[in-house]
Amino acid sequence: MKTTRKRYSADFKAEVALEAIRGDLTLAELAAKHGVHHTMIASWKRQAIVGMTITFSGADD
Repeated sequence: MKTTRKRYSADFKAEVALEAIRGDLTLAELAAKHGVHHTMIASWKRQAIVGMTITFSGADD
């Protein structure tokens, strides 16, 4: 049986990652709230933090 992967929009990922960074809810609670596995949320959170670091590094100027 062939299944297709679920794809999430960049806006959705950013929203969930921001909630994870805020830390008001645990990853498990966020996973239940949004219907996404907690390891995906942890990955998006990590990517968001790295992205912010690159943005504010000033290396592109």
